[in-house]
Amino acid sequence: MLEQRIQQQFFESADLQYQSAESLARPVAVAAQMLVDGITAGGRVLCGGLGLSQLDAHYLAALLVGRFERDRPGLAAWTLDPLAHPDGGGDAASLVRQIQTLGHPGDLLLLFEAQACDSRHGELIAAAHAQDMSVIALTGSQDEALRGLLLETDVQLRVPQSRAARVAEAQRLLAHCLCDALDIQLLGSAE
Repeated sequence: MLEQRIQQQFFESADLQYQSAESLARPVAVAAQMLVDGITAGGRVLCGGLGLSQLDAHYLAALLVGRFERDRPGLAAWTLDPLAHPDGGGDAASLVRQIQTLGHPGDLLLLFEAQACDSRHGELIAAAHAQDMSVIALTGSQDEALRGLLLETDVQLRVPQSRAARVAEAQRLLAHCLCDALDIQLLGSAE
């Protein structure tokens, strides 16, 4: 019984990734081009998320600054810290403050969210837009309200799933796709 349930987890994750490949390929390519254009023009990537999505933001920032599968110069990226707040951690308020302080025109906000969107995400997006930043939002299908907050210069990588665990798994793959696309465009093919 337990083994079947574990196998089902694998099957659901694989099915979602297989079903999403076609619908997400174009938006991921657009997001990767936004990253290349921004970075090569001197922009920076501010990665953030609320709750556990913050861990995925940290992971992607580490891949950009460090490396993915090939050595390359580090890219200007960092994770917005939800604890960097004078009151001991205001989560969204802290991230908004960092976007206002650190964000410049031409920078990108890369926002992860595996749970349902709420007004706090809108605050982050509005803060980025006020700084003349574009937004790349990695979300699940439950984030319908987020679409109305994004501008034409933004892109949403929307995983067609409402279950947070499956969305987070797919977002990890999307992070890898973005890094691979960046490396190919910046370094050329390794083959």
